[in-house]
Amino acid sequence: MPTTTYDVTAVGNAIVDIVAQVEPLVIDAVALPKGAMSLIELDQSRAIYDRLGPTTEKSGGSAGNTIAALAALGRKAAFIGRVRDDQFGEVYAHDIAATGATFAATPRTEGEETGRCMVMVTPDADRTMATYLGTATDLGPDDLDKGAIEAASVLYLEGYLWDKPAAKDAFRTAMDTAHAAGRKVALSLSDPFCVERHRDSFREIIADGVDILFANEAELLSLVQTDDFEAALKTVSAQVATLAVTRSEKGAVVVSDGTRADVAADAVRELVDTTGAGDLFAAGFLNGLTTGQDPETCGKMGCAAAGVVIQVLGARCEAALVERFRQSGWVR
Repeated sequence: MPTTTYDVTAVGNAIVDIVAQVEPLVIDAVALPKGAMSLIELDQSRAIYDRLGPTTEKSGGSAGNTIAALAALGRKAAFIGRVRDDQFGEVYAHDIAATGATFAATPRTEGEETGRCMVMVTPDADRTMATYLGTATDLGPDDLDKGAIEAASVLYLEGYLWDKPAAKDAFRTAMDTAHAAGRKVALSLSDPFCVERHRDSFREIIADGVDILFANEAELLSLVQTDDFEAALKTVSAQVATLAVTRSEKGAVVVSDGTRADVAADAVRELVDTTGAGDLFAAGFLNGLTTGQDPETCGKMGCAAAGVVIQVLGARCEAALVERFRQSGWVR
């Protein structure tokens, strides 16, 4: 078995988050629905970017957020995602490295530009997002660094990628590579709309080779097509070694090898923004898993991490996350 270099290697959408403070007139000018996320094309992305003043640019995407949090907590982490050899590709690779993680990918020299999400924050703290997915969703088997997968205790896959045939092939190749090296495979269902679009193929891949499944309650119910949470939990937990389901203010339920733990939500002073809650739950949980904690403690770490991120704007909260874990004696 290859040496373990990483605790977690993730495969996901490489999207640069570009955050800017704007006046409402800017939202009107770019003709976007205020407070919503809109998918846009490259020309519109460039036009909006040109209208922005000072920006903060960070590596984003669901799995990227998870990896940044894991690195902050001291875990050895790597990220595989598809970017171009352009300005934003450089930003993404640099920022991932700045978190302490490894960017285990080679920028492409042709095709769509690097994906980006412009997050326009108005004075009322509302966030309007314009996302150009770019080359991120074209990830295929050739984009995989198999060495980084073989050398990680856990391979973490982002369900948002599960749209194009090449990405499906990449997931299967990554899973096969991880299992051949004796590693565990974790999958996040990412979004109820992902489950609606890909229910049958998600069911297939979960049954075939997922060891750890992350879902929120809505995603779990959609996967099984039922309104009965307990029935859905029973059905899916029988298919995977570990199932972790988040339930917002109800906390989370973890079922591992048939043993169930109900974990309370972390105390929250002020709910600011739920963006990234699932990403940070996965980070906290995987932090526990890769440091030898029992499933219930992993769930507590997940809820603690999610509780931190929902009290800030955006999905990055490394300093606050580390402080919260210090308070519980989970990091020093």
